[in-house]
Amino acid sequence: MENTLKGSEYLYNHPEKRAQDLMDAFSDPDVKAIFSCIGGEESIRMLPYIDFDAIRNNPKIFIGYSDSTTTHLICLKAGLSSFYGPSVLAELAENIKIFDYTAEWMQKVLFDNSPIGEIKPAVKWTGKRIEWLEKNASMQKTMYENQGYEFWQGSGKVTGHLIGGCIEVLEMAKETPLWPDDENFDDAVLFFETSEDMPEPKYIEWWLRSYGSMRILQRAKALLFGKPYQGRYYDEYKDSIMKIISELQLFDLPVVYNMSFGHNEPMCILPYGALAEVDCENQTFTILESGVI
Repeated sequence: MENTLKGSEYLYNHPEKRAQDLMDAFSDPDVKAIFSCIGGEESIRMLPYIDFDAIRNNPKIFIGYSDSTTTHLICLKAGLSSFYGPSVLAELAENIKIFDYTAEWMQKVLFDNSPIGEIKPAVKWTGKRIEWLEKNASMQKTMYENQGYEFWQGSGKVTGHLIGGCIEVLEMAKETPLWPDDENFDDAVLFFETSEDMPEPKYIEWWLRSYGSMRILQRAKALLFGKPYQGRYYDEYKDSIMKIISELQLFDLPVVYNMSFGHNEPMCILPYGALAEVDCENQTFTILESGVI
């Protein structure tokens, strides 16, 4: 789009131009899908310049993660489903090629109108970052064996619509017009992940306790957590999450940890609003609806 490559400083000084790119992309009938270039930390500054009617009247694919959680909430407020998944620089511009796992879920979710189905964990994962420099073009990232999903509690099967995002960015949206209405959290499958900033575990406690005070967690059917970036605080986050679950006495609420979405690679794609199933007995996660029509 017109302002995309004008540099970080320019876009920081002109949030209205970043918003203009987004609105122009939605308003252009020749644009069928919008891919976020990368994340960031202040997309919330676009809010005063958003035309929700333009988005509502021009539904199309929007995909991205991390700071793009803001744009997902914009789409949600406009009544449009969007896709929590890879961005251009983080995944699609991967050295050598896109990870097979990511490519598989892009093909299934964005180009197939049948139900998405069971999403299994990635067999291997990486949190390594390689600078986007020509001399690094042939470098491969070190991959690690993935231990799979961790199902902590709950029983049977539960279903609910997907909503969530990067937990640090969700904090920026509180008490703004972007914050979802209460009914958006009713019977939801909430998904959360943390960014490359790797917040200390105490922040996870504070934020989840806040959601408990807002009775958001009590409205949910299940909680999903992505693997922490680079695996940092893996066990500590578990302790923090279960501490809040215990405080709120939500012992029947299914909780799934170490899922393959968010800041590590490769990643699946989660469509906002799609009906998802958490099967605690068979320890599976399934999206029951298609991502596109």
